[in-house]
Amino acid sequence: MATHEIPLERRTLHGHFSCELEPILTADSGDSIVFSCLNAGWRGQDGERFAGRRPDGDELDAGHALIGPVEVRGARADQVLEVRIDEVRIGPWGVTDAGGWHTPLNERLGVDDGEPAVLTWKLDADAGTGRDQEGRKVALGPFLGVIGMPPSETGVHSTGPPRPCGGNIDCKELVAGTTLFLPIPVDGALVSAGDGHAAQGDGEVSQLAIEAPVERARLTLVVRDDLVLANPIAWTPEAWLTFGFDEDLDEAAAQAIDGMLELMAREHGLERREALALASIVVDLRVTQMVNGARGVHARLAHDALR
Repeated sequence: MATHEIPLERRTLHGHFSCELEPILTADSGDSIVFSCLNAGWRGQDGERFAGRRPDGDELDAGHALIGPVEVRGARADQVLEVRIDEVRIGPWGVTDAGGWHTPLNERLGVDDGEPAVLTWKLDADAGTGRDQEGRKVALGPFLGVIGMPPSETGVHSTGPPRPCGGNIDCKELVAGTTLFLPIPVDGALVSAGDGHAAQGDGEVSQLAIEAPVERARLTLVVRDDLVLANPIAWTPEAWLTFGFDEDLDEAAAQAIDGMLELMAREHGLERREALALASIVVDLRVTQMVNGARGVHARLAHDALR
């Protein structure tokens, strides 16, 4: 299987999803892609804004800075793309801020006007720690906030919300060593990735994690025709995850639970009502993020929960 090194340049960057974007390369199922990426705000390893970004207001670069899209040869709509997250190494700095803009959550919390509180971080990828300007130290858990494919509808689509085909999932458990499974919406898959997060809590309640450039990421892409999925699922060394996304948190939770019942039937041979009864005992329901338009919920079943 081949490894494709993708340079960080104008040709490989985009700030929207679209099935009309030309792929930057074509890979075979089982190939790996290796890349670096700007942070979500289009800033590089040195903290400087990328000079080639289109002007403010241009919807083509309005969203997260993403690498791609990568076409996967032979991938068809309604199959599943297995994305093995082999490596995520974060850059030397990051930023988090809170308040200063209008969102429903910020309005409820009373922080939707005035200057935002800004934390600037020095990151040590080798030590796995970050320190803010006040000297506060946190453990890092680097991951890519965005891994996904464009909706099948033509036109320009925001990178902001998560979708059944992936995108801005912002799940802190999708670190190196995990595998994400995404329903493929378009022939060729056209997968893109980016949005480096050095650390994040479930919920991402301020709207930002530690937003950081990616020094190096490696993903292996495999086409699966033995799975049928309505929403993403993920395997981690500790657990299975199933996801739901909707503007309504209850609906997002229902989708995540529905996906988990299907997974428990597939992995453990359980009938649906029996799976639901057991899920009430062994499945944890977590709010992935509250801030991307479509709320995210993931259900978590530890591998050793059912013996």
